[in-house]
Amino acid sequence: MIWVLRRIGISLVLVWIVATVVFMAVHLVPGDPAVLLLSQGGVAPDPSAVAQLRHQLGLDQPLLAQYAHSMLGLLHGNLGRSMQDDSRVMPEILRRLPRTLELIVAGGVFGVAFGLPGGTVAAVRRGGAFDRVASWVAALALAVPVFVVGTLLVLVFAQRLRWLPAGGYVPFARHPLEHLAMLAMPAFTIGLPLAGVIFRMTRASVLDVAARDFVRTARAKGVPARRILTRHIVRNALMPVLTVLALQLGTLLGGTVLVEYVFNWPGLSGLLVDSVAARDYPEVVGIILVISVLFVGLNLVVDLLYAVLDPRVRHG
Repeated sequence: MIWVLRRIGISLVLVWIVATVVFMAVHLVPGDPAVLLLSQGGVAPDPSAVAQLRHQLGLDQPLLAQYAHSMLGLLHGNLGRSMQDDSRVMPEILRRLPRTLELIVAGGVFGVAFGLPGGTVAAVRRGGAFDRVASWVAALALAVPVFVVGTLLVLVFAQRLRWLPAGGYVPFARHPLEHLAMLAMPAFTIGLPLAGVIFRMTRASVLDVAARDFVRTARAKGVPARRILTRHIVRNALMPVLTVLALQLGTLLGGTVLVEYVFNWPGLSGLLVDSVAARDYPEVVGIILVISVLFVGLNLVVDLLYAVLDPRVRHG
């Protein structure tokens, strides 16, 4: 329990550091955010409008006062108001966040479902036909960019075969089957490179563990091969795979931008692109903070899984 509390405390400190870095980065960028937001077509904005916007954003206060106000707002879940329509930033992020998380989780499930057993079988049958073909497919999955995969899927399954819709979004509660049909191609697109990474890491890790002394000892004692594979090899091989999975899921948070654009999926990444284009300073900062918190949270979950798979971690 003490180890778990310590890891949670470290994660909270990381979130505070990220929030501080984002705050300082915004204020260290050259130029006045109010002037940038109000500038249109290279025409200098009215000074009174700039002063009013600076007051609205709290930029006319001392830096320490702005920092304290920002941190207190984060504690209360207040990320400010959008410059486009004066709506609160947090509700809009919370409305879109589940869509992006759904896409990442679906892609992650696909990547694990194909990469983990595929890498294990390839390692067990090293040098065989399955190993050669699967390794080639994994390399191809890593080499082809996601927007190319997405475009090809739309051309084949949406326009030629007409099996799936080309894009869009429908809430699951309204039309479950249509929702799943719209989710299939973007989830496959985002999960394909993840499956390739997990496949290669699983294969290498299983081969490494299979060559260790305790595995040879178990074989010498007559332990059944299936039990050696599941209890001794796979369980110990999962540790580095979990590390790679955590890093890749964090990367997917940023990689969903192209996927959401190709399939017109109204998630958080699309909102970030629109906010940057509109120079919506509070919304951009809020989205970056939420993505950072999700990344820290993913690493916390992986740390807890480490402790479940290897109790020695809790005493390290």
